[in-house]
Amino acid sequence: MGMSMGGGGSYNSEINVTPMVDVMLVLLIIFMVVTPLLQQGVTVAIPRDLKNPEEDPAIIKESSVVIVVTKDSEYYFGKEPINKAELKSKIEDRMANKQPNERIVYIKSDINAKYGDVVEAINTIRQAGVDQIGLVADKKKGGAAEATTAPAAAS
Repeated sequence: MGMSMGGGGSYNSEINVTPMVDVMLVLLIIFMVVTPLLQQGVTVAIPRDLKNPEEDPAIIKESSVVIVVTKDSEYYFGKEPINKAELKSKIEDRMANKQPNERIVYIKSDINAKYGDVVEAINTIRQAGVDQIGLVADKKKGGAAEATTAPAAAS
């Protein structure tokens, strides 16, 4: 039961886990640093949904149109800040060459945003000729963002 020392020509069958642990720790640190950078859009505290509707997979597409309303009455078109006056023309430009079934605009509103700001965004989207508006909410259990779409009611 003694340890063999030196070059006896035999192979060492013991597993050396130290290099594997080093590599795993480096990968863990890389993922911890990169993961917050992968978050898309502007961060807002969105309301939680009481019952989980069906998730719309189109919201995560690069071509999807997401309007963000913050609690400070600021509007964002995707990640870039935008004035209320520019919102309609920006939506019309983005929707110009989309099929009618792909003309969906998602509204991601902060839970503390003013109701009037969200209504104004909805009215602007309707004026831009979009019939479907998706409201983004958190899932009750999973915590991931989810959007549901409903046809805009005629006013």
